[in-house]
Amino acid sequence: MTEPEMRPVASSVNPTVRRRRLGQELRKLRELKGMTAEEVAERLLVSQSKISRLENGRRSISQRDVRDLCGVYGVEDHRIVDSLMQMAKESRQQGWWHAFGDIPYSVYIGLETDASSLRVYEASLVPGLLQTPNYASAVSEGSWPEATAAEIERRVQVRMRRQERIHDLDNPLRLWAVIDESALRRIVGNRDIMQEQMRKLVEFSMEPHITVQVLPYDVGAHPGMYGKFCILEFNDPQDASTVYLEGITSDLYLEKPNDVQTYSVMYEHLRMQALNAEHSRQFIERVGEEWAAAG
Repeated sequence: MTEPEMRPVASSVNPTVRRRRLGQELRKLRELKGMTAEEVAERLLVSQSKISRLENGRRSISQRDVRDLCGVYGVEDHRIVDSLMQMAKESRQQGWWHAFGDIPYSVYIGLETDASSLRVYEASLVPGLLQTPNYASAVSEGSWPEATAAEIERRVQVRMRRQERIHDLDNPLRLWAVIDESALRRIVGNRDIMQEQMRKLVEFSMEPHITVQVLPYDVGAHPGMYGKFCILEFNDPQDASTVYLEGITSDLYLEKPNDVQTYSVMYEHLRMQALNAEHSRQFIERVGEEWAAAG
């Protein structure tokens, strides 16, 4: 078996991305061996789903897992084994988000933290990276009615911490957001909060690395009617673009080229149907004035 070339991984890579890359390397080794995930699972007396989760980076990978898998794949080069073992060790380190406790979408946060660009479509609310603290709090209270005040505050803190990426002048996140008009019209919290949010959206839209487009009601049917989604892209060619679909109890990550291409084409259609950046800014300003007049 010809073993794959191991590329060095920068020490600054966060644990989520490190785990994802390690999973990719393990999948390459399995494919070179000509084995299916089911066959590997049978050899190690584990479930096939565990092998799949290890390879897609959705599960922590221990050094023991790496050792066992390398044994099954017949990896004899100790440099490769040592490199994979080191990656496994570093992938279990904690990112900044772990300080906030159990975050349901922690995998997504890890990817977002490392992404170079993010394309977002939102159907019913302002994207999290563009929310004000008051709006974020009202969203959490409404969507999570059984949460305590402390849990709501923790979620808001995480959301505000995530926004540091778009304020990072050295490495800003390139953000493109297409927002359905209904997100601007739906009252979240109260009218003052909505007016403040519209004003903040306008401020964000003036940043050179942020584009905000509004998809007005009068465009009729459009590709985003099935719900919100976002597409993450990365600087490192080893990291495949990923489509993120958020669910109530679980999330979905699509990395197959065909899936990413399908959603990318959908996003291009949404961008073409939406108002351009300048007209969107004017639209948001008018909606903000309407919220102010209604207060």
